Amino acid sequence: MESTSTAKLSPSKLKVAISTLGCSRNEVDSEELAGRLEAAGWQLVSANEDADIAVINTCGFIETAKQDSINTLLEADNLKNQGKYKAVVAVGCMAQRYGQELEAALPETDGILGFDSYQEISQKLKEVLQGIKPEAPTPVDRRELLPISRIERKKPIINPLVRSRISSTFWAPLKIASGCDRRCAFCAIPQFRGAFQSRPIAEIIEEANWLSMNAVSEIFLVSENTTSFGKDLGDLTSMEKLLPQLAQIKRITRIRLSYLQPAEIRPSLLQSMISTDKVMPYFDISFQHASNKILRRMRRFGGAEEFLHLISQIRALSPLAGIRSNFIVGFPGEEEEDFEILENFISQAEFDAVGIFPYSDEDGTEGLTLDGKVPEEVILERVAKLSKVAEVSTTKRAEKRIGQKIFVLVEDLENCEGRCDFQAPEVDGSCVIKNLNPKQHKLGDYLYCEVVGNDGVDLIVEAIN
Repeated sequence: MESTSTAKLSPSKLKVAISTLGCSRNEVDSEELAGRLEAAGWQLVSANEDADIAVINTCGFIETAKQDSINTLLEADNLKNQGKYKAVVAVGCMAQRYGQELEAALPETDGILGFDSYQEISQKLKEVLQGIKPEAPTPVDRRELLPISRIERKKPIINPLVRSRISSTFWAPLKIASGCDRRCAFCAIPQFRGAFQSRPIAEIIEEANWLSMNAVSEIFLVSENTTSFGKDLGDLTSMEKLLPQLAQIKRITRIRLSYLQPAEIRPSLLQSMISTDKVMPYFDISFQHASNKILRRMRRFGGAEEFLHLISQIRALSPLAGIRSNFIVGFPGEEEEDFEILENFISQAEFDAVGIFPYSDEDGTEGLTLDGKVPEEVILERVAKLSKVAEVSTTKRAEKRIGQKIFVLVEDLENCEGRCDFQAPEVDGSCVIKNLNPKQHKLGDYLYCEVVGNDGVDLIVEAIN
């Protein structure tokens, strides 16, 4: 029998606002938390509404992301003081990675919850509202929670679908795996996300079907390393088997893959992505650098020559393919010659979109211990210079698309904006539809358009009758 204090906090009377920072994988986590809370009777409200409790899903990847998470928590605590919320709780990567430190730095926050609390999220939040502050997570290398050898790992059990949509967009991220087995010298994600674990195909298909019945027409397959999907299950061709099954879902119009490792893009995967109906000609490839020397220090493979060959292969098979990548500038040991290799590579590659990040030491990574640190002012100079090179290169690629016929998903009637097949949500350019008619067209429509111009990476298009 419930105590009097617990009865007063009946979930049917409680409202929760969930805010998400960071990547699309965090967005999936937030919607899974929302699903658990809604199933327990909580009412989901937007972050700008009054709520009993605000849940901030933090990001702990790089320094700027961590600072954004702290600022969001401080803002939420300030709103709590104004009476908007009764309590504020931090979850997510930063909460898991720096739980006790975060608690000491932000005593105003009412609770810091790690990944292991997610299945009991309803009870944990009720306890917070009763004034019971949970113990903050202790840093632990979550890679050790599974056997090192993939063949010793048990195949995952299919879990019941638990997810509620927070966003009203016509696209949604769909997590196909969690964790990572790579040991990149700049990345701490495997330590707090754990070893790589693929989800069963049947579970992914079930969730994709559910998304399609909730107004989603574009699914974005996300993980820490999409090209590793199925390796831990003993099947290197799992992605090649998954894509055709996803394509059979009638309400799904677009399937998009994210975060591909260049060394793992095998011929069969490349062919499957290009030939499977509904799979977008979009390649989000994690190159990170182009100098062989720096890539080896990063614990990665390849170099400018191999990467340009891969890009040429993709465009030979799919001339309209969109290719994006991220790069780290100023990794320890990066000399002027290495930076010039990177500059030349980006100029030659003509990416559709490029993300450039200054290197920063991350706790627990090999990069933290390496010699040859590049002075911060040099890193910033190189970032600025490379950003200009990338801007020229991506603009050149966009200009070459003038005259092409493309399909555009209408996402913003007021600003006449949408995205085409080779533009991912939130991270790439967009399409401005010159002749969009709000009386004739609606959000979620796919319009056949011609590219008539560009504004940097953004395309200017006209709908074709």
